Amino acid sequence: MSGFRRLAADDTELRPSRDPARSRQRLRDAVVAKSQEAARAQVLELLDRIGAPLADRSTSPGHLTGSALVVDPSTGRMVVLLHAKLRRWLQPGGHADGDHELAGVALREATEETGIDGLVVLVPAVDVDVHTVDHGDALGEHLHLDLRFVVVAPPGSVAPGNHESLELRWLDLAELEDLADESGLVRLARAGLRALEES
Repeated sequence: MSGFRRLAADDTELRPSRDPARSRQRLRDAVVAKSQEAARAQVLELLDRIGAPLADRSTSPGHLTGSALVVDPSTGRMVVLLHAKLRRWLQPGGHADGDHELAGVALREATEETGIDGLVVLVPAVDVDVHTVDHGDALGEHLHLDLRFVVVAPPGSVAPGNHESLELRWLDLAELEDLADESGLVRLARAGLRALEES
């Protein structure tokens, strides 16, 4: 039996939380490759040291984010978006903005950024990634401490997107591998497709 569960937006488990114990548990439960254990340990150490403010986007040296690999299970195709500010092809995701329920953050961001109704999130997470970003604001260069989940779209979904993206595309794994400019997105895609098969 698979350890993955599907949660809809109205599931009580996804209620926003200011308690860092929620993000700590999501990180501990995440099913990740051995190569990601150092990243998981880094985020857990920052949680222990900084606590609740780690979910606020103004926290330095970094802060929590939640991302989603949005997959249509009928085709195995995934949504990527051309980020309007960063001008890069990325998975949907964004800042926790005080919310330590990172599965809920990933689902909320996926819904907002793709415009798809009826998404559900698989828990536990399948990837953790620590990367450097600079939004050109007063915070300057900082870390995004990104916990990544699979989000399942209704079969045949259309993704209209929103103002945060210049374009959205549904891609299979080979197409995504050709388009991606960083290994973390490919790693997420491979892990997410495996998790979807097991769910």
